Amino acid sequence: MATNRTIKRIGVLTSGGDSPGMNAAIRAVVRSAIYNKLEVVGIMRGYTGLIEKQFMGMQSHSVSKIISQGGTILKSSRCPEFKHKEVRAKAYENMRESCIDALVVIGGDGSFRGANMLFKEFGLPVVGIPGTIDNDIYGTDFTIGYDTAINTAVQAVDKLRDTADSHNIVFFVEVMGRDAGFIALSTSIASGAEATLIPEIPTSIDKLCEYLENERRKNKTSGIVIVSEGLETGSAFEIAEKVRVKLPKYETRVTTLGHIQRGGSPTCNDRVLASVLGHEAVQALLAGKSGVMVGQMQGQTVYTPFEEACSRHNEINKKWYDIARILSL
Repeated sequence: MATNRTIKRIGVLTSGGDSPGMNAAIRAVVRSAIYNKLEVVGIMRGYTGLIEKQFMGMQSHSVSKIISQGGTILKSSRCPEFKHKEVRAKAYENMRESCIDALVVIGGDGSFRGANMLFKEFGLPVVGIPGTIDNDIYGTDFTIGYDTAINTAVQAVDKLRDTADSHNIVFFVEVMGRDAGFIALSTSIASGAEATLIPEIPTSIDKLCEYLENERRKNKTSGIVIVSEGLETGSAFEIAEKVRVKLPKYETRVTTLGHIQRGGSPTCNDRVLASVLGHEAVQALLAGKSGVMVGQMQGQTVYTPFEEACSRHNEINKKWYDIARILSL
C-alpha cells in the first residue's frame, strides 16, 4: 500500500528472536537513510522500547564495524502487551512526540503483526525486513540469519560425526526451525545425515527403525539423524528413546544444538542479503510504500503485504527430502 506522508525521520527496531545479520540490516537502514538526507532513530529492545520511549539518535559512525557482529546492537525483546490497542496507541504517541515519521521493523512474522497494526490503526508508514533463522516467512527466498544458522549446524554435525564414527554411535541431533524444517533439511543434505525428520513429512518410528536396522546397517558403522524441533512425534530425546526401546543393541546419543544456531558472525550471504534489504526498505518508504515486507525472490526485490507475509509460510521443497533419503543409502 502507498502513503503520501513526507518522511524526514525514521525509526528502526529489531524484534523477536535475534538472527545473525540483523546488525548488517541496521547498518544498511541507517546509512541509506542518511544518504537520502533523513534522520534516524534507533529504538532499543523492540516494541518495548517504543512503549518506554527508549530512543537514540543514530549517525553513520553509530553502525561502524557492526556488519560482522551477531545479535543486534539495538537489542530485542518479546512484547506480548503490544497486542493491546491502548499500548500501541502509547507507542504511536511516543513516536509522534519524537517526530518519527516512519518505521523499519526487522524481525519475523510476530514482529510484522505488530507493525501491521501500527500501519492499519494509525496510518504509520512501516516496512518490514525478514530477520529469522527459520526461513519460514512468505515473500522472500531466504530470511536474514538462515544461511548462518545452517552453516553453524553443519559444522556442529561434522564434529559429531567424528565421535559417532569412533564409537559406532547413532546421534540424534535436534536443530531449530520452530514448525518449519528448512534448517533440518539443508543441514541433513550438507552433512550427509542418515535420516531427516521434519514437521512437513509425517514421522514413522517404525520406518526409521527399519531403516537403521536394515538399509543403514549394510554400509554404515555410525549414524546421524537430524531432528527438527516442532515434530508431533516429539523431541529428539523422545524419538531417541523410542528407537532405543525398539533397537536396544544400538548405542544412541542426543545433541540439541539450540541457540548456538542464532549466534555468531553472519556469513557473507547473510551480510549481503541484510545490506540489500536494509537499503531497499528505506527506498520503499521514500517511494510511498507501507504495510509491506521487503524480500528477495529469484534475485529481485519484492514487496509482500504484512497480512500475507504473516498468514502464509514458505513451503519446503519436498523433492529435497527425497534427495536426502536417496543420498543417505
